[in-house]
Order: sequence, then structure tokens, then C-alpha cells
Amino acid sequence: MDMRRIRVQVQNGYDVCIGRGLTAGFGGLLRSAVGSCRVAVMTDSNVAPLYLDALTHSLEQAGYDVCAFVFPAGESSKRMDTLAEILEFLVENRLTREDCVIALGGGVTGDLTGFAAGCYLRGIRYVQAPTSLLAAVDSSVGGKAAVDLSAGKNLAGLFYQPSLVVCDTNCFATLPESEIANGSAEAIKTGVLGGETLFGLFESGAAREQMEQVVAQCVAYKARIVEADERDSELRNILNLGHTAGHAIEVCGEYAIPHGQAVAIGLGIIARASERLGEAQEPIYERIRQTLVKNGLPVVSPYSAEELAAAALSDKKRAGDSIRIVLPRAIGNCVLKSVPVSELLSIFRAGMEEGA
Repeated sequence: MDMRRIRVQVQNGYDVCIGRGLTAGFGGLLRSAVGSCRVAVMTDSNVAPLYLDALTHSLEQAGYDVCAFVFPAGESSKRMDTLAEILEFLVENRLTREDCVIALGGGVTGDLTGFAAGCYLRGIRYVQAPTSLLAAVDSSVGGKAAVDLSAGKNLAGLFYQPSLVVCDTNCFATLPESEIANGSAEAIKTGVLGGETLFGLFESGAAREQMEQVVAQCVAYKARIVEADERDSELRNILNLGHTAGHAIEVCGEYAIPHGQAVAIGLGIIARASERLGEAQEPIYERIRQTLVKNGLPVVSPYSAEELAAAALSDKKRAGDSIRIVLPRAIGNCVLKSVPVSELLSIFRAGMEEGA
């Protein structure tokens, strides 16, 4: 089994295993990480028909007693009532703090499972098994988990690190093109942060054939950031490159625009703004724009700078009258800056055609 293993060195460190066909050997990987226990698998109605049987078989072959909870697929399930159902399921199946929960799926599944694991009995071990590119390169690593409230997205959450992450890149074969593009946006963002090697895979169009390398490089970069700032107090904010405008686009569209598409547009806006405001040390906007387009991502905001600036007022990165933004200076060189909220409009204008 050809596998890459990356260690995340936080207080309770864990491995991220990346490779093709890892589902077949999942039971052995789990036994090495957590030992003997009972296992509850959390997954959604889209992923369950594709991978639940194969995962269950691998776990049972390794001697695990397995139960599974399947919830309706979609962002609408990422709410407190689904979380309560998961917690009740764990109680009904008598899982203890020595047992383990597995998140088999994308970001919604990872969020729900991580939150439930952190709450249940004040903490039960859990494992991330991302099946989407977006979850593999971003949300499955780092220990953030949240659910939506009626007032907005991700307003209830916690930090709770997994015991293991297992990414079987064969799962990407069943993703629609839109989901590959969605995950590519976060990976391209990480390339702008991390350097030419990762960014170049997307710029050249070679990323599709080297998904294990893409995931490994994204995970390695994020791991180093999380190790330095596990609870998102300062440095980890650098991962929000493109997310200020991206978040505003999501708010304006009432979250109908996929996260990756919003981040792609936001990345283009902040790259152009960085050039026009004199922050960039080299021409980067056109490289970033062309790379996003090559990978099936949008680069033009459907909303005006005024609409985005108003929507950004609800951003959790805001602190009083200021907000932290990330400005790219070059590929592999980005800076975190705190700016007055009142300056966001001029920044967004600089990053959009109307600011030319």
C-alpha cells in the first residue's frame, strides 16, 4: 500500500495518511492509532451507498464491532438537531470514552462528527476519513468543528483534534467536476501561501494526475500552521487568504454559492487589490486569475464592492472596528494585516474592475 504519512505535532498529535485504496486497509490503520474499541461511523446519504460497506468490511476484518449513523446529505443537516440525533445514537449504542467515532464524508460530516465527539462524554476519540477534495486539503486537519445556527454559519463550534486522518484519494473519482473545482480553490489558496511547488501543479494543469501530492502538500502546510497556532489566535488567520471577500460573497448569495467558488473569487479580488495598493512585490494577479480559470473556477464577483463591504461586517475575523485580512505579496509570501473595517470598501474596489 503506497501511502504518505504526515504527523501533526499538536498536544495530542496524530497522523494524516494519504494514498490510493486506503479504505481497504482502514482497519489496520485504526488499530495502530487507537487500539481495540467499538466504532461508530457517521456518514451522509450520498456517501453511504458508495463507501460505507467497504469501510465497515475493513473494520470488521480488523476485529472491530461497528455501528453506523446515516443522515441526509447537504448543508441543511449541519444543525443542532442533527447533532442531537448523533449524540442520542451514541448513547443508544452505549459508546464509551474508550471507543471511537469515524467521520466518513465531506466537510459537513467532519464538522458534525468532530463536534459530537468533542461533546459526547466530554470527549471521545474520532477519526476523519475525508471523501471530498475540499475536506481532504482543508477541513479534515486542524480540529475545527462547527454547526450552523439560524443566525448564520458555524456560529456554534469547538476545537477538538482527531486521533487519525485517513484520506483515500480513490474517493475523488466519484466526485462531480464542481466538487473537484471546489476543493481545488482551497488547494490553490494554499499554494499561494506555501509556494511555487504546490501552486505550480495547478498553474501547469498537472494537479489532477498528482492528487496524492496535492493533498500531502496542503496537509503539510496546514499542519505547520496548526502546530504553531492550534486555537486560531494569530498565525492561523493566514489560512483565511481570500476568505474575507469570499465570506462576503457567501453571505450576499445566502450561501447558495459553493464555498470553493466564493474563495476563488475572493482570492482574485485580494490579489488584484494587493497589486493596486502597492503590497505585492511582483505581478501575481494575472497568474492567480489564469490558474483559477484553468481549474474551472470563477473569478468575477456577482456582487458589487459596496455589497461585499456591507456583508463583511458579519465576518468572525472582525474585532471591533478592525478586521484581519491576508494580502499576497508573491507566491509563497503573504502577510496578515489588521485594517479598519471602514477601509474594506476601498480594498474591495481596488480588487474589482470598478476600481481600475
